[in-house]
Amino acid sequence: MALIKKVKGILPTIGEGCFLAENATIVGDVTMGKECSVWFSAVVRGDVNKITIGDKCNIQDGAVIHCTYQTSATVLGNNVSIGHNALVHGCTIHDNVLVGMGAIVMDNAVVEDNVLIAAGAVVLQNARLESGYLYAGIPAKKIKPLDDKLKAVFERTANNYVMYSSWFEEE
Repeated sequence: MALIKKVKGILPTIGEGCFLAENATIVGDVTMGKECSVWFSAVVRGDVNKITIGDKCNIQDGAVIHCTYQTSATVLGNNVSIGHNALVHGCTIHDNVLVGMGAIVMDNAVVEDNVLIAAGAVVLQNARLESGYLYAGIPAKKIKPLDDKLKAVFERTANNYVMYSSWFEEE
């Protein structure tokens, strides 16, 4: 069973149908929507500020979701995929976003709906990523508009992770 820990009297709230891997860690002021998944060695640490996670979000293996004391909460919309070993810190990510493997999204960044952040990209503090584009690089820059094939990745990935979660149901 995942490590779910109360911090300063606040216990995480986990929505219906969520999958939490045995060694996932969710602590403090965390509110998670329905059909989310937090995978192996991922950490969602709401100890210094609030973390709000929408429906059908997946936080993949080794990813870290954190925030900044007294200044920056973290908010994830619906259908957000946080790739393996990504770091999301004190920022707002709207609906239908994929944060690629090893990417970093820093404090007070705002990622609008329908954005694809490439693997290894670094979204700098206070950046605003405009809806409908692929961003890549260090620092992350707008690369190209998303076509219909790339836009389909958000829903497909969210749905796939709901399916993958079902494979781990205890009998």
